[in-house]
Amino acid sequence: MKLLAHKLPVLMLALAGALVGTQASAETKPTAETHPFHQCSSCHSMDTSANAFGPSLIGVYGRKAGTVPRFAYSEAVQKSGIVWDEDNLRKWISGNDTFIPGTRMRHVAVTDKKQQDDLIDFLKALR
Repeated sequence: MKLLAHKLPVLMLALAGALVGTQASAETKPTAETHPFHQCSSCHSMDTSANAFGPSLIGVYGRKAGTVPRFAYSEAVQKSGIVWDEDNLRKWISGNDTFIPGTRMRHVAVTDKKQQDDLIDFLKALR
């Protein structure tokens, strides 16, 4: 027991270092609650077989706008002719109703470049 008591301060310092490292990692990586997609998920489905209030976003990157089956898009989105590439996604998430006037989607304005990058990277990965 005496030997363990002698090592306790070293163990406490190691544990504190591990906790600080974990906290730093958590601050640099968005969590499910802080990731920009968290706001999108309240309306958009992550299931290809079902839409929610908004269309499924699985496979959105590279897809032509207004083409998810079983979703009633606005005429403006259907006729836009755009493909969801990085440039168009950035325009959409920074101001969807100015990018495609007449969309039925509520106003979105993610203006922080880092949040836009995180969101676009996330959407690219949804395959």
